[in-house]
Amino acid sequence: MKKAAWVLSVALVAGLLSGCGGNNGGTDNGGASNGGNKGGDKEKKEITLAYVAWDSEIASTNVVKEVLESKMGYTVEMLQVDAGPMWTGIADGSADAMVAAWLPTTHETYLSENEGKLEDLGPNLNGTKLGLVVPSYMDINSIEDLNDEVGKSLDYTITGIEPGAGLMMKTEKVIEDYGLSDWNLLDSSSAAMAQALEKAYEDEEPIIVTGWTPHWKFAKMDLKYLEDPKGIYGADEQIHTIVRDGLKEDDAEAYAFLDAFNWSPDDMATVMVDIVEGQSPEEAAKAWVEANADKVDAWLK
Repeated sequence: MKKAAWVLSVALVAGLLSGCGGNNGGTDNGGASNGGNKGGDKEKKEITLAYVAWDSEIASTNVVKEVLESKMGYTVEMLQVDAGPMWTGIADGSADAMVAAWLPTTHETYLSENEGKLEDLGPNLNGTKLGLVVPSYMDINSIEDLNDEVGKSLDYTITGIEPGAGLMMKTEKVIEDYGLSDWNLLDSSSAAMAQALEKAYEDEEPIIVTGWTPHWKFAKMDLKYLEDPKGIYGADEQIHTIVRDGLKEDDAEAYAFLDAFNWSPDDMATVMVDIVEGQSPEEAAKAWVEANADKVDAWLK
C-alpha cells in the first residue's frame, strides 16, 4: 500500500479513538462507534461503515445505514475514505463493514494485500462494468480508435476520478498497454468527473472519462463504453460486502443483515438519480427503503 493511504488510515483511526471523527463527507450522523459491539457491549448497538465517495457507494451505504438505524436500532458511523484506506480500515478493525468492494478486477490489489484479515460475504449487486466512457455522438467505438486526430480534439486528456482508485490503476495500464504514451490521465474526483462530462455533453464537445455502471450518468445522458479488445478492464464485475474478522461473533444481528443485503442496478440507480436531482443521500435512502418494504423485510429475515 502507498504510504499516503496508510497515513490517512491511521489518522482516521486516531480521530475515531479521540471522539473527533467529524462529519466525514456530510453523511455522518454524529455518533462515534469505533467498531460495532466490540468488547462484548450488547447494550450499545453501534457499527462503523466505510465507503468511497462514488455515487454508487454513497447510494448503497446510505441505504444500509437507513435500515440499520430505522429498522434495527443501531447508531451508524460512516467513514468516507479512499479505496486503500477503506480496505485497510476493515482489515485492521477500525471499521466494521463496507458494501463497496468491486471484484474481481477493480479492487483485486486491495483484496490480495489484505487477504486473511477480513471476510468476504459475497456479492450484494451483480452486473457492474468499468471502462472508458464517451458521449454517443463521438465517432469512436474502441480504445484502439484513440489516434492523433481524436487526441488533439481532447488535448490528449482522459478525465479520471480519485487517484489510487482501482479504476484509475486499470486506466494507467490501458494507457501503457495500448501505447497511448501521449495521453494524460487527469486525477479528479467522481463528482468533478461527472460535472465535466455533463458540461461537455450539453455543449456536444468531445470528452473521455473513466466510467462505471451502475451510475446515474447513463440515465441522464446517451453514453457508450469504448471497446477494450485487450480486456484490461475485465468482464462484468460484482460489488461485494466485506466485514472485519470477528463481526459474526461480536454482532450476529448486524452480520446477518449485511450477509443478506442484496439489490439490483435499477434499485441503486433509483437512489442515485434522486440524489443528483437534489435529495440528500439520507432522504433518497429513506425514500427507497420506505418504497421497497418487501425487499427490506427479506434482508431482515
